[in-house]
Amino acid sequence: MKFSRFLLPFLFTITLLLHSLAAQSKAQNGVVSLELWCVAKNNADNTALQTALDWACGPGGADCSTIQQGGPCYDSQDLQKTASFAFNDYYLKHGLADDSCSFDNTAALTSLNPSFNNCKFPSRLYSEQRELCWVIGHNGSRTC
Repeated sequence: MKFSRFLLPFLFTITLLLHSLAAQSKAQNGVVSLELWCVAKNNADNTALQTALDWACGPGGADCSTIQQGGPCYDSQDLQKTASFAFNDYYLKHGLADDSCSFDNTAALTSLNPSFNNCKFPSRLYSEQRELCWVIGHNGSRTC
């Protein structure tokens, strides 16, 4: 019975983890999908953020028309939101690669949708084939 004293809390923890993952992602046939956006870090220096924004909208080739005056994502008072839209556009155009969301360490990936008011941030689903297994029993049998 000592074994079950440790096994039950472990199984309970695994169950909670699985329910949490299911609530945050979409899974089908063993494929876990998660929406990701590239956004400006909230602790980024404004000068570095402006430099990264200028690059993204210039040589980086991001479509920044939405963050121009009159656009649905225009906010002259919030550099972080403005940069986030440009960073996200660049990230989507460059294949969702991790290195496409750095901007000299002023940006990061998030699973929290940064859309606000009429400004809708596009996203793509990031999918990864995953198999979750755990060991059950003292003989080391696996269940997936």
